[in-house]
Amino acid sequence: MLGVSAWRCAVAAVALSAGIGLGVPAVAQEPVPGAVISVIPQADGFHGMSGAQVIDYWTRGVGGVTQPASGALYLPAGAAPAGGWPVVAYDHGTTGLGAGCGGQSDPAGAPWPDSQAREDVFLRHLVSKGFAVVAPDYLGLGRFDTGPHPYLDIDTEATATLDLLRAARSVRPDLSPVWLAAGMSQGGHAALGTAHRRQSYAPELDFRGTIAIDPASDVEKVATLLGPGARDRVSGGVLGFSASILAGLRAARPDARVDDYLSPLGRQVIDEIGALCQDAIDARVADLYLGDLLSRSLGEEPLRSVLADYMAVPTSGYDAPILLLVNATDRTVPSPLHAALAAQFAAGGVAFEPVVGTGSHCELNAAMWAAIDEFLMRAV
Repeated sequence: MLGVSAWRCAVAAVALSAGIGLGVPAVAQEPVPGAVISVIPQADGFHGMSGAQVIDYWTRGVGGVTQPASGALYLPAGAAPAGGWPVVAYDHGTTGLGAGCGGQSDPAGAPWPDSQAREDVFLRHLVSKGFAVVAPDYLGLGRFDTGPHPYLDIDTEATATLDLLRAARSVRPDLSPVWLAAGMSQGGHAALGTAHRRQSYAPELDFRGTIAIDPASDVEKVATLLGPGARDRVSGGVLGFSASILAGLRAARPDARVDDYLSPLGRQVIDEIGALCQDAIDARVADLYLGDLLSRSLGEEPLRSVLADYMAVPTSGYDAPILLLVNATDRTVPSPLHAALAAQFAAGGVAFEPVVGTGSHCELNAAMWAAIDEFLMRAV
């Protein structure tokens, strides 16, 4: 993976080798979010599909700084219909914090084969229904090492998605302005953030709605209950998510003063996991508890308020419908958090349609698949 400085030195060569000859412009002197860096055609079989392309592009990153990111574009077979292929911007679930962990531009890098397979089934389904799909790696997870991924930072999740959508449209003029957002787990969180943010960030496109599958939500409210000595609350795989939140928050928001809340062991762990994928993160914390990592309650200021600003899902102000697919038996994002999100949507006057299943995290049953197909058909 390329660090930012090394990447900037090599960018002209990248553009020449991957862009020129494909009709892709070389990178500008002053990078603009949504501008294409390079396009790399993929062999048949990439994520189980043909004709896929990896797109490197600029995005509005942490603190508004323009940074490089990567993602993938998948197209249905044949010629586009009149008006172009409608687009689904698909946001993936949790994969870690380091470069190469995104899984969209490099499926071999996906650390959770079962999760990746489930998401690829969903991607192929969307393409089979006549939708082009753009799928970001998110900032820091793909082909560029820009530091630890700001995990669950709802702002950069949204800009990475919207800037890839813009980049893909500049590469493929046969993409329609009609589009939807979709995602699983962290990706559900990202898709909701994208749907809300696009009103100010990309109002020029024709947005039709969001499909959120077992989205991460309200975690910031639970986190404020945790502190040193909480040995019976957060451990095992869930601790990997918690540690990733702290690592991402520390990288993106110095005003949270994350180190002030960490024990010496906690600082060591957060230092170590910043370049790891999720399987390695989970292994690193497997024998620990969150209380081992903390020296102060996460409910104290300034972290409490900064964390809410960093990751809270908006619960009002959407201008397109939401299909909310949740599993009551979800143990990764516990079902009370799904219920809280639905209640807040209702209180906020959000137009949403809930479908409840009894499967594992992000498992889709027949009723959910039917609801997805109906929602897609209505959208276009």
